[in-house]
Amino acid sequence: MAKEEKKPRFGSIDIDGVKYKTLITDRFKKRKKYEEHDPKKIRAFIPGTILEINIKNKRKVKEGDVVLILEAMKMMNSVVAPYDGELKLSVKVGDIVSKNQLLFEIKD
Repeated sequence: MAKEEKKPRFGSIDIDGVKYKTLITDRFKKRKKYEEHDPKKIRAFIPGTILEINIKNKRKVKEGDVVLILEAMKMMNSVVAPYDGELKLSVKVGDIVSKNQLLFEIKD
């Protein structure tokens, strides 16, 4: 029995309007897609645990209000609202969050 050889799978990628033919790997296909930074979405800057939430969901917040406390490496980190708006929480007390996990959003 002869082993089947895998043929390389080529595909094209469009970068700034120019098409390039290249080898497409499974790792490339499964990569996390680029997401543009949204300053209204507040993400965890360090892995930790949500100790308390000071403002209820769908309430108005003002710039500088402490929304929640994130414990990381035995340090209590206050996470504040960077803008005025309506709060949309994505976590609850006791949640263990990873780095860059969405904590809350500020809606206009």
